[in-house]
Parts: sequence; structure tokens; C-alpha cells
Amino acid sequence: MLSASRSAPPPPNPDTDGPLPFTPARRGAWSRGWPGGRRRCCRGCRAAGEGGEPPPRPRVPAVPWGRGERPPPEPARRPPRCAPVAAMAPMGIRLSPLGMAVFCLLGLGVLYHLYSGFLAGRFAFFMLSEPAAGGPEAPRGSAPAGAVDLRDLLAVSVLAAVRGGEEVKRVREGNVLNEKAKGKTREGAEEKLTSGDLLSNRKMFYLLKGAFPGVQINSEEHVDAADQETVSWDRSIPEDIKKKIQPTEVPAESVTVWIDPLDATQEYTDDLRQYVTTMVCVAVNGKPVIGVIHKPFSAYTAWAMVDGGSNVKARSSYNEKTPRIIVSRSHAGKVEQVARQTFGNKTVIIPAGGAGYKVLALLDVAEENQEEADVYIHVTYIKKWDICAGNAVLRALGGHMTTLAGEEISYTGSDGNEGGLIASINMNHKALIEKLPNLEKTSRK
Repeated sequence: MLSASRSAPPPPNPDTDGPLPFTPARRGAWSRGWPGGRRRCCRGCRAAGEGGEPPPRPRVPAVPWGRGERPPPEPARRPPRCAPVAAMAPMGIRLSPLGMAVFCLLGLGVLYHLYSGFLAGRFAFFMLSEPAAGGPEAPRGSAPAGAVDLRDLLAVSVLAAVRGGEEVKRVREGNVLNEKAKGKTREGAEEKLTSGDLLSNRKMFYLLKGAFPGVQINSEEHVDAADQETVSWDRSIPEDIKKKIQPTEVPAESVTVWIDPLDATQEYTDDLRQYVTTMVCVAVNGKPVIGVIHKPFSAYTAWAMVDGGSNVKARSSYNEKTPRIIVSRSHAGKVEQVARQTFGNKTVIIPAGGAGYKVLALLDVAEENQEEADVYIHVTYIKKWDICAGNAVLRALGGHMTTLAGEEISYTGSDGNEGGLIASINMNHKALIEKLPNLEKTSRK
């Protein structure tokens, strides 16, 4: 057993013994203070901490000391101070917490920039679509793709009816009708076609098509593709329409426009000018919502929009007991017989031409040659472009136009109405239908 008083071995001399070995004890002392004795740090530290040798110790000049003396303690070696790192996958990229915070802030900045740019674009779009205060109204066409503004459509419909009326009047006054037959009605009457029909139709069709190329347009006359005409609309809206009608957008695919470029062609050729009208109707999902009736030879125009406004109104009173009934000149006798049986011998029958003229007879129209009636009845097949505009005007004013059986008329599909019609305003429409049960059968013969 070794004696406790045995002297300790002399300390190693670096000059004679060489560099001290890097023993496990020294390795533990070097990495002490780090979890597990290792630290994930920079490349040099990682190499030393994971089994590599530390950098060689600089040689210290020999300092003599006497026996029993120990050399001065060697300064403690500390590993290089490196900031702890945070792993950021993938691809081995590593960021410190500060770097992660900066990266997140940059991402938020990019998102804010993109979103603020979107909002700025929407705001600019809104400002450009509104008229400047006190200045001219900005050009329209800002409705979303596939949408139609009914106020704009009303404005261009009025213009189209007037432009078509100018052609009708010019042809009639120049006496260059170029009249010809285009077929026969179901009753066997000859249908006539004039230059006034064709020129008015061309003007009206291309004006509406140029302003609203996405809507369906149905016209009484055929449109020849080789006879196209450029008719522009300056997108101005008459002041009376601006004051009464608010912009209302509907899908373009729900809109059908019906044009009658010359209503009462027979009377037109007979020079009975008071019956002649040009008409435009706009139906949305089959229901008439805009009606325009223009009288070319007196420059009178009536327009109305359902749930909007109008420039025409109903009369103050109507006679329900012995009504004045306005009917077509070609079959006044059929209606007169049934009407007198229903309402008595005092019932007045007014034969007239043109469906547009007959609807205006139910309203308060300050026209010298415009007759007045209480009820409008038609007992035979009739085309929808003849009655759609009048139906819309009556609906806008609270009136009614139905088949003789009381059914609503749909302005989609076929271009004809089989069930005849009865129109009234400020009267008990249902009671009128019940009093005329036999006319519905007559209309389908």
C-alpha cells in the first residue's frame, strides 16, 4: 500500500516532454458547461465538440521554477462564442430567432403591399365610374361583364324608337313606300311591307345591337347581314330619365328586346298616320319591364319602366259598367256582338289600327288625334312585338294585359301569342275576364 507521504510526481515540462496529450479529462473540462458536453455551433466548435481535436495549444516559453514549485495556472480555454442557431427546414437553411422575426415581417409586408394595391385599384375603378361633381357624366360601360344597366337600355330604346320613326316619316312624306306583300295573316288578310318598315328596322336594330351587343333582339322584319349600318349611341341619358330612373343591372342573358319598327303598316299605306307607331320593349326573364311607344308624325313618345318611373300616366277615371272598348279595325264586328251582350247596348266599340295606338288610348295622352277607351280587346293571334311595349307600359302604371283567359303573356320562346288579349288599367281586370268567357274560344279558331 502506498504511503500518503509519498511525494507527487514532478509536473510535466513542455520543453522536454512535448505538447500535453488531449486526454478525456481535458476534453470534458474543455466542453464543460454545455449540455451533454457538446455544443452545436460553428464548424470549428462542432468539430471539437463531436470528437475532433481542438486547435493546437500555443507553445509557452519555458519558465524556470524551483523544486516544489508549480507552474502558474494555464488560462482557461473557452470555446468561441457563437449565437445559438435555430434549424429551418428544408434544404438545411438555418435562421436565428431574430432572422425568423425579420422574415415574417417581410412576408407580412409583401401581403400588405399586394392587398393595398388591390384596394387602391378597386377605389380607382369606383371613382372613375362615378360622374365628376358638376361635370359631364363619365362614359358608361363600367357594368360587370355580362350585365346590362336597364336605365341605359331605356335611354337607347327611346332613341331607337325616335330614329326609326324618322325613317318612317321620311318615307311616307316622300311617298316612296315601295309597297309589296310579304304574306298573309291567319285570317287571310294580306300583310304588307314597305321601305319604311325596312329602313326603320335597320336603324333601330343596329343602334340597339351596337350599344348592347350581348342581348337578344327580336324584330318583326328580317335583318340582312349584307345591309349592315353603323349607328352609334353617344351614351347620353335624357334628363327626365335621369331624374326618375335609378341604375339597375341585370344579367345580359336574361334580357330579350322586342322591336316593332312600324306598327300599323296597313294604316301606314292607307295614309292613316295617327295610328302609326314605332315600339321597343325590354323583357327580363320573359316579363316586360321597359316599354317605349313613339308616334312619328306627332313626335310624341311614351316610355315607362316597371318599378322605376314613366313620362305618362293613367287617366283619372274609367267606366266599368259600360266601357268603351277599343278593338282592331279588321275584326271589330266579332267583339261588338259579345260586348253588347255583356255590357249592354250602350257599350261603345272603337275600331282602330295598331296595338301601340290602342294601349295609348287607355292612358292620359295629350294628343289631338288620340282617342280614349276603357278596355282594349284583341280576339285573334297576335305577334309579341306588337304588344310587348304596351304590356310593359301598363304594368309600370299598375295596369294589366293578359290573355282572354287571364294568363300572363311570356315574352320568351315563340314570337306569337295564341290566346288573344284583354288590357285595362285602374279597373277590376279579373271581373272583366269573367264577363267575357266566349271571346277566349273565338281567339283560338
